[in-house]
Amino acid sequence: MRLLKSKTFWAVIVLVGIAAGATKVVLKRRAARPPVQWETTAVDRGRIVARVTATGILSALVTVQVGSQVSGSIQKLYADFNSPVKKGQIIAKIDPRLFQASLENARANYAQAKATLMKDEVQARFAERQSKRQGTLVKDKLIAPADFDTAESAAGTSKAQVEADKANVQQARAILHQAEVNLALTNITSPTDGVVISRNVDVGQTVAASLSAPIIFVIAEDLRKMQVDTSVAEADVGKLSAGMDATFVVDAYPGERFKGKVRQIRNAAQTLQNVVTYDAVIDVNNSELKLRPGMTANVNFVFANRENVLRVPNAALRFRPSPEVFSALKLDPKRARTGDDAAGGKPPTGWGAKAPGGTGSRQHMGGGAAGTDDTPDRKVVWVLSGAVPRSTRIKTGTTDGSKTEVVEGELAEGDQMITDATLTDAGKSSTPALPGAPAGGPGRRPF
Repeated sequence: MRLLKSKTFWAVIVLVGIAAGATKVVLKRRAARPPVQWETTAVDRGRIVARVTATGILSALVTVQVGSQVSGSIQKLYADFNSPVKKGQIIAKIDPRLFQASLENARANYAQAKATLMKDEVQARFAERQSKRQGTLVKDKLIAPADFDTAESAAGTSKAQVEADKANVQQARAILHQAEVNLALTNITSPTDGVVISRNVDVGQTVAASLSAPIIFVIAEDLRKMQVDTSVAEADVGKLSAGMDATFVVDAYPGERFKGKVRQIRNAAQTLQNVVTYDAVIDVNNSELKLRPGMTANVNFVFANRENVLRVPNAALRFRPSPEVFSALKLDPKRARTGDDAAGGKPPTGWGAKAPGGTGSRQHMGGGAAGTDDTPDRKVVWVLSGAVPRSTRIKTGTTDGSKTEVVEGELAEGDQMITDATLTDAGKSSTPALPGAPAGGPGRRPF
């Protein structure tokens, strides 16, 4: 029994020793690990192309809608979809029978008006001669003055009737001309050379032109010259100008890129879902006739092209150290913003250094207040030198959405830009819990 207790005692001692050794190893390894794991990207040189993207619709440069000015049923169609047509060519015909009857009626009325004029002219000449005879007789006192007055009145009435007949003749002539025009309008002709891209009627269909001219055909003047009407957001329209080159792709030819040139940026604004856009019109050469009206074009406008420039990732421009990172590094965020090391009162490498346009204490800010001095073209970035982060202020230029040009600043090719920071287990154990947060602090702070 004593032997069994002795063995148990020594087994416990051995296990305690093993646990103590393992704990010592774990603590030693944890102490050897850095408190913060950095994610970095190197500064490099290369090309930056700044673009504006937009969506547009292809259309013919000149599109003509052909309608009918008279009402009636379609008697015959001489053109169809994709039919090439010439200027003046008859492309459709409306049943002319009613218009022919109207023309014959107008001709008869015109002839009657002329005959009435001729008759009244003869009567007017007779009345005038009669008035002259009565005048001679009244001078010789051979007739009463009342008879002369009657003859003179009849002559004037006949002359006025002739003038009225002349007006009736002109009116009849105008009605006849209108009937001739209406009959001619039953022949629908093409107003230009081109290709029919739309036909909206069939033979036998009745078109009514009483309120507005019904559209029968849509003709594209020349499909070898087309345009793209794009909707450019108001935030980007200031980057575009007339004469700028543009490229676009269409779904029909996904592997081919087409070129064009901006003709104009129209001032008429369009608002869709509270977004203000402007129409940038692009001229396109379609000599191969690959492009068709109505295709959707995804357009790129290149407004800046920089070669062999120093570039930093945009993620580095957005990065700001969190208070937990400062705590894990044994740094006071408030003192770090003024360039002082919390441990020894000495500024870390690069912290608090002056940059163009201001003092160091205002230019390099850490923690939650970092970046409050940023302007659209001046940013505070963080560089990892060995294991120590340092902040520096740079002036930025063109950006392509993922990388940005560095115009001024103490950066060199190959510098490691900090884009994110994660607390390791060693950092969590050395970071005091924030109010309302679990002990050890958060492992990652979103930026």
